[in-house]
Amino acid sequence: MNSDNDQNKLRQTTVLLVQRDGKTAIAADGQVTLGDAVLKGNAKKIRRLFNGKILTGFAGATADAFSLLSRFEAKLEQYQGQLERAAFELSKDWRTDKYLRHLEAFLIVADEKQAFLLSGKGDVIASDEGLLAVGSGGMYATAAARALVKHTSLSAAEIARQALEIAADICIYTNSSITVEEI
Repeated sequence: MNSDNDQNKLRQTTVLLVQRDGKTAIAADGQVTLGDAVLKGNAKKIRRLFNGKILTGFAGATADAFSLLSRFEAKLEQYQGQLERAAFELSKDWRTDKYLRHLEAFLIVADEKQAFLLSGKGDVIASDEGLLAVGSGGMYATAAARALVKHTSLSAAEIARQALEIAADICIYTNSSITVEEI
């Protein structure tokens, strides 16, 4: 039985980053769920920043994610597009700022060479294997992407899309309305 708290919980989505052969792709599904209801099926959860040179994907509370994206974009401008520096500075602010500390979202940020997962606990996580994922279906998408990287010659974008399709078949908070962006 669902409690009132469960009914009002905004479920996360699935966002996956794949780096392969000098390309970086981020894929995200389009589902927004509140409790046991799907509110929207085609939300766009990937953004291009800094003249299209930076890809970002988000999971969690949408308003919180947009707040963080705006702050991250300001950090990119402040540090002339230096992804790593902007990621660490946002993470530091997120962890220490009284307002930001309460935001419930995750960001994956990437350029052509680097990629990081950012969390409100101050985490700035880089992947050793070229895969990062957040959201309810993140582990399913990561497992599928690992297998596809190991056993196929598909591109980063193709792996990201197929891994999200697999996650959508498994995770009820992930749908098959998938957006993929690549740099």
